[in-house]
Amino acid sequence: MTTNKYRSPEPEEGERLMNYGKEKIAVYRTYAEPLEDVRTIPESSFDGRENTLFGLDIRVRLEGEEFLPSFSEADNSMVVATDTMKNFVHHELGEYDGSTVEGFLDFVGRQFLDQYSQIDAVQLSADEIPFDELGVPTDDGDFEASELVFRVSEDESGFGEVYITRGDDGHALEEQTSGITDLQLVKVKGSSFTDYVQDEHTTLPEREDRTLYISLDIFWDYENPEDALGEEPERYVAPEQVRDIAHVMFDEVYSNSIQDLIYQIGLRVLERFPQLESVSFEANNRTWIAVREEIGGDEDVRVLREPDRPTGYQQFSMDRDDLDDQ
Repeated sequence: MTTNKYRSPEPEEGERLMNYGKEKIAVYRTYAEPLEDVRTIPESSFDGRENTLFGLDIRVRLEGEEFLPSFSEADNSMVVATDTMKNFVHHELGEYDGSTVEGFLDFVGRQFLDQYSQIDAVQLSADEIPFDELGVPTDDGDFEASELVFRVSEDESGFGEVYITRGDDGHALEEQTSGITDLQLVKVKGSSFTDYVQDEHTTLPEREDRTLYISLDIFWDYENPEDALGEEPERYVAPEQVRDIAHVMFDEVYSNSIQDLIYQIGLRVLERFPQLESVSFEANNRTWIAVREEIGGDEDVRVLREPDRPTGYQQFSMDRDDLDDQ
């Protein structure tokens, strides 16, 4: 994917870009606070998670005018070493008593501002490190999820980002973004791509029914950024729920393009979660190429191969005005 997940505010006109930080801070916590009392939706069975393993891959970005001498004068007297940032994050995960990615980022961001007065603002981003439950046999011959053993997952992962500033009246959560990334979906039929521009450069044949394979990142912003923290679970939008909406819409919608598909997913997300202000997407088209079709006279039976590079992508954002227009 080509997504730029780190979407912190750009400097105002006339201001310099100046920041530094640490990325790829992998940190894990056992027995974090469970996420409970999430409002359920028809498209998803998700109603919470145990958080027996809570893993994050974190990126820290610090801003502050007092860091200028480190660039212009080789004066490190105000510099918080990036190794210190890593250690600080590790320590604070043990102090966090919440249950969400965004909640921890907000918590540790405020702790950075409390600890180091030279920081004017901090941006923190994190990819959740997902784990799969593993089944173990029970005494009656059935299976149940192990409470002790997990598998590191290759599946999609939740994403969170916060931007916190220091102000005269305390620290403020200025911006937040939540998301789910690297969601990979394949639909064996029920998708087409037709009626596009045809000219002397066009070689792609129209397809009335194709096997569609996409990789998808979905991001959402709350009208009230505080809702992202999970302190009121019924106001929190879990990545698992957005994932499941994407699954359901992929199944329900006979789409004439990937653009059509992601628009329908966005409408459903905004419909289910009125606390959200906007939703955005980046999709990557990885659709397999048919090398044999209608095998044995059955039009649904095909042999397919990986697509050649380059691959197409789509970026799109939408807000509540799109829902109101329906």
